[in-house]
Amino acid sequence: MIRTGRLILRAPEPRDRPALHAMWADPLVMAELGPVKDEAASDAVLAKHDAYRHEGLGFWSLERREDGAVIGFCGLKRGDAHNPIAGEVEAGWIVARAHWRQGYALEAMVAALDYGWRVIAPPRIVAITSSINLKSQAMMERLGMHRLPNGDFDHALMAEDDPLRRMVTYAIDRPTR
Repeated sequence: MIRTGRLILRAPEPRDRPALHAMWADPLVMAELGPVKDEAASDAVLAKHDAYRHEGLGFWSLERREDGAVIGFCGLKRGDAHNPIAGEVEAGWIVARAHWRQGYALEAMVAALDYGWRVIAPPRIVAITSSINLKSQAMMERLGMHRLPNGDFDHALMAEDDPLRRMVTYAIDRPTR
């Protein structure tokens, strides 16, 4: 569990499912991330991240401290086998629409990166997003990440005509201390 000024980042619990399912089913939230998810697909995402827990990885539920509301899902995981960052530590986040533009994603991801450097200690942390997802790219830059010049690729699991297929890769090197 990680605590920030306004958030608790923790492993998802069964009580989080309705809020996370609603977030993944929202077409506006998913517009630049991928297809909306039904409950089965949402549960599959949760199960996928549970499989990383033995490494100290896997995205966390974002719980707002003031009222216990689950407002998003973020953290670190292993890059998927079907893309160029396979096996690397990958950062990611998603926040429910009602909580956009309030700084929650940035607050959570600063804490997640700090956790990664302290606990996982990779040489770098990467993040990917669709080339059209300029909001996520701006967030990556706010986190101190830089776009990798040779990091663009076509996502193997997306249709050739999908506007989200073209991906970009950002990275941040382990800080020297």
